[in-house]
Amino acid sequence: MTEKLSHKERTRARILDEAAKAMRAHGFDGVSVATVMKAAGLTHGGFYAHFANRDDLVTHTIDRMFDDNRTMLARHLEQDDKAAGLIAYIDDYLSEERIGWRTRGCALTAMMSEAVRMPPEARAVFAAGMERYRNRLRDALIAIGHPNAEEEATSALSEMVGAATMARAFGEGDMASAILRTARAQVKQRLGLTVG
Repeated sequence: MTEKLSHKERTRARILDEAAKAMRAHGFDGVSVATVMKAAGLTHGGFYAHFANRDDLVTHTIDRMFDDNRTMLARHLEQDDKAAGLIAYIDDYLSEERIGWRTRGCALTAMMSEAVRMPPEARAVFAAGMERYRNRLRDALIAIGHPNAEEEATSALSEMVGAATMARAFGEGDMASAILRTARAQVKQRLGLTVG
């Protein structure tokens, strides 16, 4: 049975959704309380019923962004066929469609270079989210019997985030497509995943 959210919880979720869109599109500095509240259809004065200050909003927004990552990971990695789930995850993460999602993409590709400038609490939440993400990959590799799951999860995630970030920098076009195609093939090959 799904628990019904209160009005306050729904309003808070709406604010976090808009803040996540703004942060993905414009970075850490692009999150303005006034702009986020306006996008959420709320008054600036209502902000403090939900968050102590802008840093508090940023911290909770980072966690909200990682919720999206957890949803994508679960969709792929909780399949019965773990190897097929990993292949689908890699293909999805490094797809041209996902790279084009400026306001809905991965927290890591959107915010990696910004983490160093975040307030300490937001930075800690970002690091914890990144670690949970890596651990999900490690656990999936363990499930398929990969002998170096710990190291390969770190390496694969680093390569995927790097390739996705580079492809975004190039935008649409041949170079972005080549980066994504090469990364998909290399990561799957290194992880011992058969590509049909």
